Amino acid sequence: MHSFTYDRTFAIAQTTEGPVRGFEHDRILTFRGIPYAQARRFHAPEPAEKHEDILDATSYGYVCPLLSQEKPKGEIYVPHRYWLQSEDCLNLNIWTPALDGARRPVMFWMHGGGYSAGSAIEHIAYDGHAMALNGDVVVVTVNHRLNLLGYLDLSAYGKEYENSGNAGGDDLIAALKWVHENIAGFGGDPENVVIFGQSGGGGKVTTLLQSPAADGLYAKGYIMSGVIGMLGDPKGEPQELAEALMEKLGVNDVAGLEHVPYAALAEAYEALAPAFRKAGKYLGCLPTPNAHYLGDPLVHGFRPETSQVPLLIGTVLGEFTSFAPGPFDKHVMTEEKQREVLLQYIPEDTLRTLETLYRACYPERPLLDLVRVDTLFREPTIAYICTRAALNSSTYSYLFTMDQPVFGGLAPWHCSDIPYVFHNIDLVDYPNGSPDAGAMQEMIFRSVMAFARTGDPANDLLPAWPACTPECESTMLLDASPKCAENFDHQLIPAVRSAFAPAMARIMKDLSGQAQH
Repeated sequence: MHSFTYDRTFAIAQTTEGPVRGFEHDRILTFRGIPYAQARRFHAPEPAEKHEDILDATSYGYVCPLLSQEKPKGEIYVPHRYWLQSEDCLNLNIWTPALDGARRPVMFWMHGGGYSAGSAIEHIAYDGHAMALNGDVVVVTVNHRLNLLGYLDLSAYGKEYENSGNAGGDDLIAALKWVHENIAGFGGDPENVVIFGQSGGGGKVTTLLQSPAADGLYAKGYIMSGVIGMLGDPKGEPQELAEALMEKLGVNDVAGLEHVPYAALAEAYEALAPAFRKAGKYLGCLPTPNAHYLGDPLVHGFRPETSQVPLLIGTVLGEFTSFAPGPFDKHVMTEEKQREVLLQYIPEDTLRTLETLYRACYPERPLLDLVRVDTLFREPTIAYICTRAALNSSTYSYLFTMDQPVFGGLAPWHCSDIPYVFHNIDLVDYPNGSPDAGAMQEMIFRSVMAFARTGDPANDLLPAWPACTPECESTMLLDASPKCAENFDHQLIPAVRSAFAPAMARIMKDLSGQAQH
C-alpha cells in the first residue's frame, strides 16, 4: 500500500532561514531545492536569504551550469536526469523518515562529474528515498558551483578572490554548516554526518579532509572510485588563463569576468582550453592548494586534524575499460582464443607473466578480463589506503568485482555500484538481469549502513573485514561469493599498467568500434 501526503500543515520543518514544507511518499518525507547559501560569481558563499513565509520545498533547485551541452549517451550504463541550469545553484535535497529527535546518521552525498560537471540528481540512483527508508538514515544530496564558477584561481587579483580556486569546496563547507545547524530538525544527528561520493564526489571527500574550515562538520568519509591519479593538484600559472579569458571576452579586469554572461565565459574557455592543455598550462576546474585547501594528500600528506576520521574506500574492477564491451563473448571463447586477442596488444612473454599474477587474484575469471583490470583508479587507491592506514585503525578497503548483465556479462564499470549503495537497483535497468543483484545490494547496503553507524563496515552478510594497516591492505572483494584478501593485487596492478599502457588507446578504440557491429 503506497502513501502520499502534501498539505498546508504537513511536513513543515524549521530552518535557520525560515520554515520549509516538503511532502510524504511511502513513509519518507522529502524536501527538495532548499537554499543553503548564495554567492556572487568567484566569491565565497554567504548565508541564504531568510523568509517568514513557508518555503515550498517540493521542486528540485537549479543545477550548476555546465561548460558544454550534454548529449544523452550510454544511458544503459549510467542513466541520467537532465535539469535546469543557473548560477543560483546552492541548494540541497533531504529525505528523512521523520521530523523527530531520533538523531539518525546523516548521509551527505556529493555527486560525480569531476569538479566540472554533474548534479545532485544527475544519476537516477542518487534518489535518497530507498536509502532513508531501508537504512533509517537522513539523506542529503547537494549542488554546488563547478568548473570555472567553482574552481578558477583568481587570487592574484586581490583578497576578495583569495579562495576563488576553491569556491566549489567552500560551497560544500557552507552546505555542511547548514546541515550542522539544521539537520536535527529533520531527524538527523549533526554529530554523525557521513560525507560520501563517487568519482569526483569521492574526490570531494578528500578535498574536505584537506580543508580546515570543514573540521568538525562530519564524522566519517566514504570514497567510491574517487582517488584518481589524473586529477592531482593543478599545474601552471592561473593568471595566464585569466588574462587570456579577459582578452578573448573583451573585458578589462576580473570584475568584467564576473559579469559576462555565463555562456560567453564557457565558450571562451572551451576555445582556449585545447591549446592550454597541450602546453601543460593551468586549466582551472580543480581545487587549488592554498591555506584553505592543503592539496593532494599523496603529495602533501594528510592533515593530522582529520587523521582519525574513519574512511571506507574502494573501486570497481572495470572502471572506464568496461565502457567498451567488445565484439566477443568471453564466456564462450576458449582460453586459447582469449589469449590470441590479448597477444594482439602485448608480447607472449609479458602475457605469461601477467597470467600467473592474474590467476592468483582471479582464478575463476575469464583470462580476457585482463584488459578490463583497472589501474587508473586502483593503483592510486592502494597508495592512498596504505598512507591513510598509517594514521589510524579505521581505514577499510573494498573492490566491487561482480559482473553486470550487459553483453553477456561485463566487468563492473565506473558508476555501476551506485544503485547498490543507494538501495536503488529497482530504479536502474541493468541490475534486473542478474539473479545475484538483490543479494549484492543487501551486502553493500548493510556494509554502508554499518559504517555510517559505527565507523566499521563489518556485518553478518560478509566474512571478517579487518581494517587496513600500512603493510596489509585487507580488501573486501564484493562478488556473489565475497571474500577478504590481503594485498591480493599489489603485484598485478603495476604489471597490468606497464604491459597495457602503450596499447591502451588502441585497445579502447578497437573495442569501442567493434562493439557497435
